[in-house]
Amino acid sequence: MSFAGKRVLVTGAGSGIGAAVARRLAAAGAEVVVADLEPAAVADELGAHALQLDVRDESQVAAAMAGLDVLVNGAGIGSTSSAPDTPVEVWDDVFAVNARGTFLCCKHAIPGMAARGGGSIVNVASVAALVGLRNRAAYCASKGAVVALTRALAVDHVGDGIRVNAVCPGTVDTPWVHRLVGEAGETLDDLRARQAMGRLGTPDEIAEAILYLAAAEFVTGSVLVIDGGLTAS
Repeated sequence: MSFAGKRVLVTGAGSGIGAAVARRLAAAGAEVVVADLEPAAVADELGAHALQLDVRDESQVAAAMAGLDVLVNGAGIGSTSSAPDTPVEVWDDVFAVNARGTFLCCKHAIPGMAARGGGSIVNVASVAALVGLRNRAAYCASKGAVVALTRALAVDHVGDGIRVNAVCPGTVDTPWVHRLVGEAGETLDDLRARQAMGRLGTPDEIAEAILYLAAAEFVTGSVLVIDGGLTAS
């Protein structure tokens, strides 16, 4: 699929799934904005525009969202505790990035997209939005909010020519997952053993699905699960 002539901003594009999305979009001809707290390495690799962006900061977000054809909300953080063991500060921080950050980016991208005749937004949620994961209370709740927001936005803005969809990845082999595994006292082998396919997903496999949703003209309000059978087993 071609994104030639399309201006696309990807949050969380400094590593993992976001970086894989940025690479695929650049290869498909898009003008890519690599947005992250540390965007330089991926942007330099692609010859793309680097934008240091904290999605929790509305003034930064508002300035970044002008003139977009496609927005991919990939920025996210996790937590590894049950509700009684989750400090309020951790809960608030997880929601500030995952839910508030996604909301702010959509809020400020949509008016410009509508004025340009339409656009496409893909939000990165998680299987944690669909099933309970042990010791992931704040993360599950925040990603559930992303799924609900996706559907609400799709209904509100279909008349503006704006499609809004989400992906729900399972366990993907990214630096972020490696960090969470360490915090939870698990190993990657423990994670692989719980997967129906016996392996973790790759960032590129999730990126492929994100590009599909970004381009699929008759798809909006959809939540695409990409988890290797995790939620089916």
